Amino acid sequence: MKRALISDIHGNLEALRAVLQDIKMLEVSEIYCLGDVVGYGPNPRECIDACMEFPVAILGNHDQAAIFDPDGFNPVALGAIYWTRGELEARRGNATENNRRWDFLGEMPRSRSEEGLLFVHGSPRDPTSEYVFPEDIYNRRKMDNLFERFDRYCFQGHTHIPGIFVDSQAFISPEECNYEYSLGEEKSMINVGSVGQPRDGDHRACYAVLTDDQVTFRRVDYDRDATIKKIYDIPELDNMLGDRLREGR
Repeated sequence: MKRALISDIHGNLEALRAVLQDIKMLEVSEIYCLGDVVGYGPNPRECIDACMEFPVAILGNHDQAAIFDPDGFNPVALGAIYWTRGELEARRGNATENNRRWDFLGEMPRSRSEEGLLFVHGSPRDPTSEYVFPEDIYNRRKMDNLFERFDRYCFQGHTHIPGIFVDSQAFISPEECNYEYSLGEEKSMINVGSVGQPRDGDHRACYAVLTDDQVTFRRVDYDRDATIKKIYDIPELDNMLGDRLREGR
């Protein structure tokens, strides 16, 4: 089976469309979304509509914040969440469609397990909200605790930084493994990167393709200027949310 693993779309419709077009060329059987369909970006409704078609869509912290009271968000992210809520309100569109979107967000699972595979947004310990950054390899206690919580492979997003954490306390970036990582006996946590807001210095959308024995990272260019203009045109969205798309930060 060949699956595409996408995450952190963040309302960026142009990036999502480009990624879905790339996926079409790969004969992928299923698409899994690892959370944060909304937040930051200008097209939450359209991105939700696209993700409703996927067999698996995991709850992200921004998805959760759109439903419940946000906690721990900086002012820029908080403003984007409140604007996103307004966009999802029935008064701004077809009531039936908006209710379907709210239902979709409300029914997202926090994790999914499949024969040694764990799919989360954040981490094996806190599926929705915990960050696992590359520098965490130097925190042996944290990493040991995380690796004890899954059987073989864990797939996640949240940090917007793609790469592989291996049980030997190392982090491998996609560039270091030539964008292909072979799945062996060693436990691994794989961050699939971000579709809508990359933060690893590469402005292109990022996602991963999973087969039985390999993970392949894909980078896809998209019309960033179109997304940036939309953000600039919405007073409630801070311009920095558009600016950061230019540099992948």
